Amino acid sequence: MESLQAGTDVLFILIGAVMVLAMHAGFAFLEVGTVRAKNQVNALAKIMSDFAISTIAYFFVGYSLAYGIDFFSGAEALQEKNGYSLVKFFFLLTFAAAIPAIVSGGIAERARFYPQLLASFLIVGLLYPLFEGMTWNGNFGMQGLIESTFGAPFHDFAGSVVVHAVGGWIALAAVLLLGPRAGRYRKDGGMTAHPPSSIPFLSLGAWTLTVGWFGFNVMSAQTVEAVSGLVAVNSLMAMVGGILAALVVGKNDPGFLHNGPLAGLVAVCAGSDLMHPLGALITGGIAGALFVYAFTLTQNKWKIDDVLGVWPLHGLCGLWGGLAAGIFGLKALGGMGGVTLTAQLAGTLVGVLVAFAGGFAVYGLIKLTIGIRLTEEAEYLGADLSIHKITAQPDYNRGEV
Repeated sequence: MESLQAGTDVLFILIGAVMVLAMHAGFAFLEVGTVRAKNQVNALAKIMSDFAISTIAYFFVGYSLAYGIDFFSGAEALQEKNGYSLVKFFFLLTFAAAIPAIVSGGIAERARFYPQLLASFLIVGLLYPLFEGMTWNGNFGMQGLIESTFGAPFHDFAGSVVVHAVGGWIALAAVLLLGPRAGRYRKDGGMTAHPPSSIPFLSLGAWTLTVGWFGFNVMSAQTVEAVSGLVAVNSLMAMVGGILAALVVGKNDPGFLHNGPLAGLVAVCAGSDLMHPLGALITGGIAGALFVYAFTLTQNKWKIDDVLGVWPLHGLCGLWGGLAAGIFGLKALGGMGGVTLTAQLAGTLVGVLVAFAGGFAVYGLIKLTIGIRLTEEAEYLGADLSIHKITAQPDYNRGEV
């Protein structure tokens, strides 16, 4: 029976890992559909390459930094409990690799390729595991301090803050250091529109992310024994709340609509194991509206050229999710209890500070040493031709079809 249980847990978390791995295709196509046609190949190449770099960084450095575990023993030892420790690493790797995928959307269309891969290595190997270990492994005594001060530990079941807010605030630092795309904001105060190149690809990316997210949230239980249908239905309700809010507040804009479910899912990650489904619906609805308002503000008023709106989507909705767990997780609002709003606020703010300061450190260092931005000519031609020497539809672009 023990062997059967171990094998079942391995299969369970492996399915979760594969579902979250598939989400990286969602990140890729969401970016492909949002950027201009001359940068579509680069979007695909970045997400694929970033995942490989993230795997190396997390296997050799990051996982050990977060959990004090390494894999430098014989295969016989690694195979204990049907290799559960290995597939758990795979599952948590897919979370870690989401950080560069999130950042990629913010810095799209004007970032150099190999400096971004270097940044991904540093983020997944050093920066992300720092806060991951503090939250999910009790490193540096953060959780003990929060619990003794605010009456409960910081609760983030599936990464609203650990993954999404951290990724979004790192991305904001990178976007600010990189500056806007050439010609985006004119000297007369006007703004040049860069509409999505493909709504079908954007929609495909959103749907792929949405489906994979149920592996992201539900499989965060990490064992069959701990799995919860509440997490699944809360994810569903938050997703729907995000869709409806983005549809109404975004006035039928398909870009906002397809980011709506993602906003809701980002926000529900932290408290998906605690909330009542009605609380999850409200959490997702607020996130969907927050994304639309924040995206519009950053682009139009604050002149922050965050191409996919990853700071509003992941940074702000992730921050909201951390707080929402401390509101709708309370028993008074139908939740499971065991959380306090002040503990959630404290843990969320630590995550934001680590991510924003760390993002400035990583991208600032790279900017000072080797540079992070394409030349004006390369940006004008597009990252596809400048970096990869091919466009998304070469025959069409040559006029042969």
